[in-house]
Amino acid sequence: MIELEGVPELIDPVMVAAFEGWNDAGDAASAAVAHLDREWKGEVFAALDAEDYYDFQVNRPTVFLDGGVRKITWPTTRLSVVRVGDTDGKGRRRDLVLVRGIEPSMRWRSFCNEILGFAHELGVEMVVVLGALLGDTPHTRPVPVTGVTSDADLATRLDLEESRYEGPTGIVGILQEACTHAGVPAVSLWAAVPHYVSQPPNPKASLALLNRLEDLLGISIPLGELSEDARAWQLGVDQLAAEDTEVAEYVQSLEEARDTAELPEASGEAIAREFERYLRRRDPQAGPGLASEGGVADGRDRDASYLRDTASGRTRPPRPVSKEPRESRESPEPREQHGPKSGEDKGRGTGTGGTGTGGTGTGGTTDTSDGAEPDAGPEDTEH
Repeated sequence: MIELEGVPELIDPVMVAAFEGWNDAGDAASAAVAHLDREWKGEVFAALDAEDYYDFQVNRPTVFLDGGVRKITWPTTRLSVVRVGDTDGKGRRRDLVLVRGIEPSMRWRSFCNEILGFAHELGVEMVVVLGALLGDTPHTRPVPVTGVTSDADLATRLDLEESRYEGPTGIVGILQEACTHAGVPAVSLWAAVPHYVSQPPNPKASLALLNRLEDLLGISIPLGELSEDARAWQLGVDQLAAEDTEVAEYVQSLEEARDTAELPEASGEAIAREFERYLRRRDPQAGPGLASEGGVADGRDRDASYLRDTASGRTRPPRPVSKEPRESRESPEPREQHGPKSGEDKGRGTGTGGTGTGGTGTGGTTDTSDGAEPDAGPEDTEH
């Protein structure tokens, strides 16, 4: 039995989890959970034993100096609690249990059982797992986010998609299935990251995940500097694309395909959802309303014009490494990692390096041009 000391009784707790690695394109999911932990000052109450789940030649420990004393940080998964105050302007409180770590190298079933043990002891009502995948989506458009569940009743009640995926999966899919078998309601939210600019960070995708989480839980999430970071990220990619004619033409073709597909779907529900989100941030007396019912968010309810920003001093992402779309879109999983890992690699399996916002390590290296794994659009998302 798991015994928790120093953890107060939680109010209507929801567990929100994300894992670096195969299911975390652009570090978007892990950065989103890191943002929640940072903005709400999460208190870590538990960490899984790294010896049980990680290959330290794949996810290496790091050494740092603390007051001149050398210390080691081991790769692991940590759990923290955040006490969310007035979530809906009516005095209603809701606590979150944040799970943030790295996709384990081994013993996935034991790993999930341990996570579920904490969920049981804390009285968690629902588990929400965040993920990000590579897709044929233009960086100039709102990030598509898809909500998926294996529970037919939950899909109907929360207007989510019921998973029909068959094929290879990551720890996100395994944890969601473990929750389903244990009778714990579970949802996964997936953001689609442009495959031609897949390196971390991707604050625009992290922002889209947090917006969808707001709608799902009916809470207001403080965004801090994340909106500004998303604007700066898009501005950097815009400038890089403008310098390369072929990349600009490819982005334009993705825009045309996206706009054509979405033309009939500028629904009143999407407009209402965005308006309620605006009111929730502007007026604390505005309740969740439609936002708490949320549809399957696809990011279309965000105005793309806000991303045109002239802010300076931001680090621009590296030049896009791929100009052609993937031919196959059958696998809904992010591309698995290829090539050797560096000494500090955290096994991300996405992008071409760089440091993820709020991440716990440095990026790995992936060859995104060999066609070994097809990309996926949000309509193919598994779990």
